Amino acid sequence: MNEEIYKNRWRILAVVLISPFMGNIDSSIVNIALPVMSNHLGVEINSIQWVVTSYLIVISASILIFGKLSDKFGKVVIFNYGFLIFGFGSFLCTISKSLSFLVFSRIIQAIGAAMFMSANQAIIVVSFPKEERGRALGLLGSSVAIGTMLGPPLGGIMVQIFNWQSIFLINIPISIFAFIAGKFILPKEKANEVSLNFDLKGAFLFILLIVSLFWALLSGETIGWSNNKIIIGFIISILCGLSFFFTEKTSKNPMIDFSIFHNKLFNISILCAFISFLCMFCVNIIQPFYLQSARSISPAVSGIIMLFIPVSTAIVAPLSGYISDKIGAKIFTVFGLFTMASGLCAMAFLNLKSSYVQIAISIALMGIGNGMFQSPNNSIVMSLAPKNKLGIVGSINGLVRNIGMVSGITFSVALLYNRMSSKIGYKVTGFVQGRPDIFLYGMKVVYLFAAFICIVGMILTILRIVKRD
Repeated sequence: MNEEIYKNRWRILAVVLISPFMGNIDSSIVNIALPVMSNHLGVEINSIQWVVTSYLIVISASILIFGKLSDKFGKVVIFNYGFLIFGFGSFLCTISKSLSFLVFSRIIQAIGAAMFMSANQAIIVVSFPKEERGRALGLLGSSVAIGTMLGPPLGGIMVQIFNWQSIFLINIPISIFAFIAGKFILPKEKANEVSLNFDLKGAFLFILLIVSLFWALLSGETIGWSNNKIIIGFIISILCGLSFFFTEKTSKNPMIDFSIFHNKLFNISILCAFISFLCMFCVNIIQPFYLQSARSISPAVSGIIMLFIPVSTAIVAPLSGYISDKIGAKIFTVFGLFTMASGLCAMAFLNLKSSYVQIAISIALMGIGNGMFQSPNNSIVMSLAPKNKLGIVGSINGLVRNIGMVSGITFSVALLYNRMSSKIGYKVTGFVQGRPDIFLYGMKVVYLFAAFICIVGMILTILRIVKRD
């Protein structure tokens, strides 16, 4: 059976790679269209943001549930039907006439995205022999990076040439194609478990945990971190987190078997994955303001400069995966985090006179480091998963990615404004016109702190390697 699957592994991978590209491009493509949507639907910017946050929250809240279901009823089934639901949600987005219906449509979209995101790494692991998994997971990492970073420039072009509905319309034929291709190409499998028991209490607590936590993190800067609603949101998330932990420990069929966290290498690899996405999204949020507000570089040129991250990641990720298959993955995660830290330090010292070449090199270092880190780290995480838990472990990896993204957004904005406010002597909640020096000071602190976090992750990884060896 494995030999037959291995023969078709590259065709299987081609289908699987559609999922991270589509899921991540849709998490970022909407941002550029928000002003147009706001005008068309007649709502304020603070309300239209729910089009973005609802998608991210629902994916994060449901990805572990679908990971568990994929282990019970089959990874391919969950993966394949995710495309149909995603395509249906995309269709609903194109016909939305109100904000409430558009947010509902994005929730449907997110459920589909969570389904195929929860199973894509697990399908790769069962479809490739161990000596080729790093390369395959590297290509998966390239798809994540390209989808995430290509969203804004592609969205801008489509909105300008067509309309905001076009950014959703394009998903429909791709989803149908992926579903049909999956039916013919993806491996047939039997469910690992026939029991219909499901940890409903754990699933409910986890959803409440993620929704309250992400809402508080994403809304804190807007309505104030000391606002009672934000404080209550954090309290609810903490209580749900504790209840979830104790529920899973006593459940006969837990959604998450916490025994997988007994492996320290697994824990450090997951922690470092979180760190990498936190640092990457610090750059995604801060760097466009440096380029456009501080340097007055046009949005089009800024977009081209920012493309150095996904392009360098897309080139390096499969190469690092291929080489790590030959010489081992752990050392690549160390070099990847070190290169990311170097890129962050280089960006921390950019100023108003920095050349385009300096900016491009510092940004490219982030992409290279990310590409070096992601595929070997994913390979380590998935190699430590028992065969009957590949779906849930892949989902944990995906969840950590989303938590890292949200944390990066929250952390970078909060620290930036805090340092800018401290420097100028009054509360700042945006770029101060005529005072780029204030922004550059805040940017420097954010990037140096993010670099420090990368170095901590690197040191933990080195200590883990030394102890195991």
